Amino acid sequence: MASAADGLGSLGTEQAHLSVPVADPGAWATAMNNLGIVPMNLSGQQLVSDPICIPGFDPSLGIIAPINPMMAGISLVPPPPVAPEIPVIKEIIHCKSCTLFPQNPNLPPPSTRERPPGCKTVFVGGLPENASEEIIREVFDQCGDIVAIRKSKKNFCHIRFSEEFMVDKAIYLSGYRMRIGSSTDKKDSGRIHVDFAQARDDLYEWECKQRLLAREERHRRKIHEDRLRPPSPPPIMHYSEHEAGLLAERLKDDSKFSEATAVLLTWIDRGEVNRRSANHFYSMIQSANSHVRRLMNEKAMHEEEMELAKEHFKNALLSILTQFEQITAVFTAATRQKAWDHFSKAQRKNIDMWRKQCEELRNAHSEEIMGIRREEEMEMSDDDSDENPCKKMRLDESALAVQTYALREENDSLRWQLDAYRNEVELLKQEQGKACRSEEEHTQEQQQHFLQQALQNMQQQLQALQAELKSKELELEQARDEHRSLEGELTALKETLLNGADSVEMNSTEAPEKGVNGYAAILHHNQEKSREAVVRGPLKSEKEALLLGIISTFLHVHPFGANIEYLWSYIQRLDTKVSAGELERLMVRLPRMFKQEFSGVGATLEKRWKFCGFEGIQSV
Repeated sequence: MASAADGLGSLGTEQAHLSVPVADPGAWATAMNNLGIVPMNLSGQQLVSDPICIPGFDPSLGIIAPINPMMAGISLVPPPPVAPEIPVIKEIIHCKSCTLFPQNPNLPPPSTRERPPGCKTVFVGGLPENASEEIIREVFDQCGDIVAIRKSKKNFCHIRFSEEFMVDKAIYLSGYRMRIGSSTDKKDSGRIHVDFAQARDDLYEWECKQRLLAREERHRRKIHEDRLRPPSPPPIMHYSEHEAGLLAERLKDDSKFSEATAVLLTWIDRGEVNRRSANHFYSMIQSANSHVRRLMNEKAMHEEEMELAKEHFKNALLSILTQFEQITAVFTAATRQKAWDHFSKAQRKNIDMWRKQCEELRNAHSEEIMGIRREEEMEMSDDDSDENPCKKMRLDESALAVQTYALREENDSLRWQLDAYRNEVELLKQEQGKACRSEEEHTQEQQQHFLQQALQNMQQQLQALQAELKSKELELEQARDEHRSLEGELTALKETLLNGADSVEMNSTEAPEKGVNGYAAILHHNQEKSREAVVRGPLKSEKEALLLGIISTFLHVHPFGANIEYLWSYIQRLDTKVSAGELERLMVRLPRMFKQEFSGVGATLEKRWKFCGFEGIQSV
């Protein structure tokens, strides 16, 4: 009888399946009937597939589930579940010293306990009494490399394998009946039961592996956090007179100004300012203040660059709009009858589509240019202060207030400088009293003399600034008085105008009722005539007549009316000196030719001018 030693042993792709070479099937059927086992599958085929024999085992990876999820780079797809109606078919296993017969497939499968973590040891019970350690090794050596076998005097033992997946192969043998040789003695046969066993060595190795994985994960996380952590700020040196002198020089340099101000701010926050170091800090703060003028110059330069860029953008838009007008003129010429008849239907369709696209783009550009011009007009109207004297007075008053505030700040800065010089003079006096009379004293006296002269000059400047401040304050008071008087005159003028309007209305209402005061009615009629003459005066020049004809033609083409900006953008090509206000005044003077209408609601309200000359002729 040939043995099947390679039945459950090898790994990977070289796994050999157990086979039963049967010479006499009838003899084997008789033997299995004597044991109470239904004979099946005696053809020598594979016992069972590896996914059924070893649950959770992937041959391509060579490892057994369950797998530690913390292991990097491993993510197994669970195998498809085996249908419960498919029975697991086991076959007879032949060894050199014994034979293993499978249990009845109708019986329930043998139960197992919960698998301990990192289990590499199995419990094997129900062994025959005459089973030796060599026979046990011969049977279970097919499952994998055995590290140790601990056999008891009773019919059980513990087997420790080198890898975890070998335990699953050993569990497959649970339920088999083991018969030593061909003996029928009761001591030579037994039904073996294989189950998971708890071993301290397995648990210790598993815990060591888990700690190693946890250390690797912490190390990986620490490296990731260190990579994402922002860099530490540079260290700030401690304050000393030497460092203060170096910092004062760095504050004067434009390229090192930001770093120097950070150091100065840190020193002030640390509380390094005291009576002895106040002069040094004041000089450094004064150096920082000297950069304000540079920053304002840079701002003005950038604003000038922005204005130049706006002008360049506006000129570019104008040139683009001019080219759009030329392209539109080309399309207009192409759509005339003498050229349009020679094109095919497809060509006409393409030309019409191109013309519409070009007109839409031109209108969009023209609206953009008109928006830029409106913004410029708004800026010019904000700058123009001659029309509103009250507004001009307010602007003058605000300018005087700003100038007064600037003078006060300059006065305060001069006072601080004066205090600093006085402190230096006091320090020099103290040093002069302590030092002996020598050449150093002479130099100190010269320095003191120079400081006194500088002090006198600063006092003179301070007095001049105070006098100028007083004069500015007087001018501010006078301007306020003038503003109050102008406001009084304005209110009086409004009252007189209101009284005059009331009297004129009363006279005009009483005249047709009573017919007594005819002179008032005549006066009212003369006023209306003079007003109408002013508003509806005749044309003054040939230019106005020409403008009148162009406006009439343009509005006649637009029956639904047009706003003054659209009309002005058209006439500006003929005469660039014409303004929108001049056109509006001309149309207001001729109410029988031009009529103004409002369209839209709320924020979309728009004024449109329409040509009504034909209606005026019919009414006359």
